[in-house]
Amino acid sequence: MTDTASPTTLSCDTDSNFHDPLSDDSVDINKIKSPISVDLTPIFNFLGSRTSQGWVTAALNNLPLIIQDHANCEKKAAGTAMNLMFRYEFSFELQKKLAQLIREEMLHYEQVLGIMNERDQVWQYLSAGRYAKGMLKHKRTFEPEAMIDVLIIGAFIEARSCERFAALAEQISDERLGRYYRYLLKSESRHFEDYLTLAQSLSDDPIEERVQFFKTVESELISSPDTELRFHSGDPVLI
Repeated sequence: MTDTASPTTLSCDTDSNFHDPLSDDSVDINKIKSPISVDLTPIFNFLGSRTSQGWVTAALNNLPLIIQDHANCEKKAAGTAMNLMFRYEFSFELQKKLAQLIREEMLHYEQVLGIMNERDQVWQYLSAGRYAKGMLKHKRTFEPEAMIDVLIIGAFIEARSCERFAALAEQISDERLGRYYRYLLKSESRHFEDYLTLAQSLSDDPIEERVQFFKTVESELISSPDTELRFHSGDPVLI
């Protein structure tokens, strides 16, 4: 199902602040509250396609796999931000925002670990899907363009995560998980803009053309047939 919304308008206010993830959230998901509503229109406009019903059905039929891969995604997101902190130490604003992002991603990782523990779910090996690698192969190799591309890719990963949490929350029968996925929309709907802000702050020129390029790449990855089910996999085949 293709998104036919109007073209994306990027907001690149380099003075915007990340929300402090520890100010009103808890590792214990019993103590968190889902937002009443979150406007996902910017997410839908930013992405080039929407998640298929086939993926949602496959995900709901394989929740343990999706839950663990979600944990992997939160851990990888924190690790990516940490690597960026060590690689690009020249920017105070970048360092501050990445540090806050790491805290939030690790909080979510702890929360998902708690969900797995509640469900007596044993950690199993899961290979990485094709999604992130499929975008990173288009990353430029010179700086600061390489870092700009990594941040734009991060924006799409975060936006897709949010879109999929919303898709799952609409249909999941597990009330507890549904409430948790709705809770995540609050932060995940903001993350993609945070990444775009950071990317634009490193570029003297508008990044829109590069954003549109990765929009096409991401949409093709998420819409094309995929033999592995993962949180960011494409249309399921033989699942």
